[in-house]
Formats: sequence, structure tokens, C-alpha cells
Amino acid sequence: MIAVLKPDTTEEQKNSLIDWLKGQNVEVHESRGKEYTVLGLVGNTGGIDVELVESLSIVDSVKIVSDPFKKSNRKFHPENSVIRVGDIGIGDGSCVLIAGPGPVESREQIVGLAKRIQKAGAAILKGDAVHRLSSPYDQSDPDANYISLLLEAKKETGMPVMSEISGLEQISRFEEVDLIQVATRSMQNYELLRELGRMGKPVVLKRGLSNRLKELLVSAEYIMAGGNEDVILCERGIRSFETYTRNTLDLSAVPMLHELSHLPVLVDPGRATGSSALVDPLARAAAACGADGLIIDVHQDPLHAPYDGARSLTPDQFAKTADHVRRIREVLS
Repeated sequence: MIAVLKPDTTEEQKNSLIDWLKGQNVEVHESRGKEYTVLGLVGNTGGIDVELVESLSIVDSVKIVSDPFKKSNRKFHPENSVIRVGDIGIGDGSCVLIAGPGPVESREQIVGLAKRIQKAGAAILKGDAVHRLSSPYDQSDPDANYISLLLEAKKETGMPVMSEISGLEQISRFEEVDLIQVATRSMQNYELLRELGRMGKPVVLKRGLSNRLKELLVSAEYIMAGGNEDVILCERGIRSFETYTRNTLDLSAVPMLHELSHLPVLVDPGRATGSSALVDPLARAAAACGADGLIIDVHQDPLHAPYDGARSLTPDQFAKTADHVRRIREVLS
């Protein structure tokens, strides 16, 4: 349920209504717009007398929201949310570039790469501290302290850092990471999402391979219901019948999610297609359709990258893509 208050409502009147609503055992989410204040009610609203609320002199209108996602719903929060990651604002109208290697390999690799991509226009450094395994027979080194190397690159450049988490058991290792990315396969790992809600750090939530947008927003709701409203959505491609690309990048998801939700939306073109040749054109397309940022894999030597080399740009290629994205957004603005 949503109650829209009239522009001339005083703080005292508003607070009195909020106190009464909380007394009905519902959570009240307040969103201030340019003219109206919106009170979103979350919980069992069946016992609230809608006609009574509508009759109040300070209430402009009351709407019943049937969507299973509430806190992420634009109806509850008409204004765009801007998520702060360090000094960087995601959702403020700019297109933030998040770039770096798939897995962190060494101090020399991550520090050197961070300096190059920062100079080219990257605002946030990415690097996976936990190497993803596609098979139980894949090899990994769980004892390597990759996050400390990522934090050394942060110290050298001042860039906030993002790393991907895939399981609840890893969460203690991410205390100093500025932005936590939830792996695609973990989009519906609700125990992990609840814990990230309690952790309170900004979270990038990637859409699952076969998940609808509604399911993505419901997953965001699990984080937000835990008290963490700093959630950023990410379109990274969905599974389809096409085989020439790794997945199918659904760019229609960007404006659709903006219509449904106030949360920022990122696009990961490399993860979707699996091809570095397609990253630049799809990054440009994502910038043109309003993406709030891009996640781009960059590696000094993609041919010899242990993972993700096929979709990784070189630093020089990334610099060109960053310039293309910047010019497109300048034209649109």
C-alpha cells in the first residue's frame, strides 16, 4: 500500500500519521519527492482501513501495490536512488565504469592494471578474490589472500574496489571491500542475501541466467528488507537458444528496470557475450539506453589470462571503449 501526502503536509502531521501506521504493525518507508511525500507500507496491510486513510486531510491518494517487491519498487520511491561507493555516485545520471581483471593474480598485475584503467576513465576497480569454479574438478587456491592485493591497489590509486562473493562462508573476508558483487548463480541464495542486508555494504546484484526481472527485484528485496537499501542491479545476459554468444544480452532490461524500480542498473557486456570483440559495441548500446554503469573485464595480456581472457579487453581497448561511452553520454545529456 502507498499513501501519497499532499504538498502542504507539515512534519508534525506526517509524523503523527507514520506513528499511527506503525501502530498497525506495518513498516513505513518514506520517500520525499519534489512536491509529494510517499509513504510505502510494507507488511500485512490487510487490517488497515483504506477508506479511512484516504479520508485524511493530508492524504492525496492511496494505492494498493500487488507487486511482490516493495522497497525496490518505483511506486514506493519515485525518485532515482543514488548509491554511494566511496566518493562515486551510481545512479546520478552518469555512466560509471567498473573495470579490472577476472581473478586477481598478483600485486604487480592488479596495481599496474589499476593505474592504467584509472587513467583511462575507470572509477571503481574490480577483481575477484574467490576464483569461480564451473566444475568440481576445477582447481583453485582458496588460501591466496587476493583481497589484500586488491586493497593494496586501492591504497595506490584511491579507487574503491569491488569483488564477487558466491557463498555465505566467504562473507567475513569482504569487510574491507567497498562494493560486493553477488555472483549470478547466487542471485537466489536467500541466506546470503539476508546476511548482505545485515552487513550494510553496497551490493551489485546480478540477474540469474534464467531469471525474470520480477525475480531479480524480489532478490533485491531480500537485501533491502534486512536494512541495506544500497542495492545496484546488473543485467549480464540470459540463457537463450542462441549459440554464437555465451548468453543473450537483454538491453531492454535497462529501461524496463528503470521503469519498475528506483535502483541503479549496470550492464556487463563481456559476461553476457563471452567475446571481447562484442564488448565495445554493446557497451555503447548500454550507455545509449541509459545504463548507470558498466562492468568490463580488463587484462594486461588476455591471451594468457588464467580465466576470462576471451571476454577481456586490453587496457588500450578499454581506453577506447571508455571514450566511446563518455561521448555517447555527452550527446544524450
